[in-house]
Amino acid sequence: MEKKKITAVVPCYNEEAVIGLFYKEICRVAGAMERVDFEFMFVNDGSSDGTLEKMQELRKMDKRVCFLSFSRNFGKEAAMYAGLEHATGDYVAVIDADLQHPPALLIPMFDAVTKEGYDSAAARRISRKGEPKLRSFVSRRFYRVLAKLSQIEVVEGEVDYRLMSRAMVNAVLGMSERNRFTKGIFSWVGFKTKWIPYENVERAAGKTKWSFWKLVKYSMEGIIGYSTAPLALVSFIGALFFIGAIFAILYIVVKTVLWGDPIGGWPSLACMILGVGGLQLFGMGILGQYLGKTYLEVKNRPIYVASVVETNEPGEDKAEKGE
Repeated sequence: MEKKKITAVVPCYNEEAVIGLFYKEICRVAGAMERVDFEFMFVNDGSSDGTLEKMQELRKMDKRVCFLSFSRNFGKEAAMYAGLEHATGDYVAVIDADLQHPPALLIPMFDAVTKEGYDSAAARRISRKGEPKLRSFVSRRFYRVLAKLSQIEVVEGEVDYRLMSRAMVNAVLGMSERNRFTKGIFSWVGFKTKWIPYENVERAAGKTKWSFWKLVKYSMEGIIGYSTAPLALVSFIGALFFIGAIFAILYIVVKTVLWGDPIGGWPSLACMILGVGGLQLFGMGILGQYLGKTYLEVKNRPIYVASVVETNEPGEDKAEKGE
């Protein structure tokens, strides 16, 4: 029987300390999967340490190792897209280099897509042991809010780690938007997915690249990219203020006619002006976010620019742009 091929796409940003450990572990897993050929597609996302040099060393030792190196930091979303674009496997996995995504899960993932009729097998954390409490709290709330606001399926605890069929990979690549939220894209394209639970694993080495504010920004990317609910919310609040203003005017008119009370209280008037002005700025900010995303999409800039490309694809250039 002809062997199937898995491409493991590995986004890397300043992962010099851990990339060697990851390579050893995924090679161990590849050795256990005897009926499968492997390709390791590392993507250097503009690292400032020795990540690229480590990739080059691995490439010299093992031709299964391929890599792309960006001309600057374009972000993990762009790195995942680039890896998927260059993957040649029948099945493609997206996995982090820090070993927080256990490579051993590739075995049950592969069984799910080859024996159980699934198009994708994805990992879902069932615990957040070792993670800061504030980060865990915000992450859980984000998944719940996104599930209510958007039309996509959101699974609490889901991570980017998954194995996909070639059909699903092609569907994901067909969504070439610049403002990418890959978890939303995976859900939007559909396909039958099996969720594989696992316990949270701490980084094998190095430091996390995701600060609290980066996660908040990423969360906003997901909400804006897959929901127009914030726009509807602003419209609803505006309608409530308008109705409230009508009742307030009627109250003042009736009170003046019946009792002749003077209308006083400039402090309250100032507070109302500031409140309404703040609400208007808030609404404009939300509109600006949607307009800004549209502006960036219309400019049609490449998702990434690769300065070095070393893969096993025939006729591969040394540098290219991701369209």
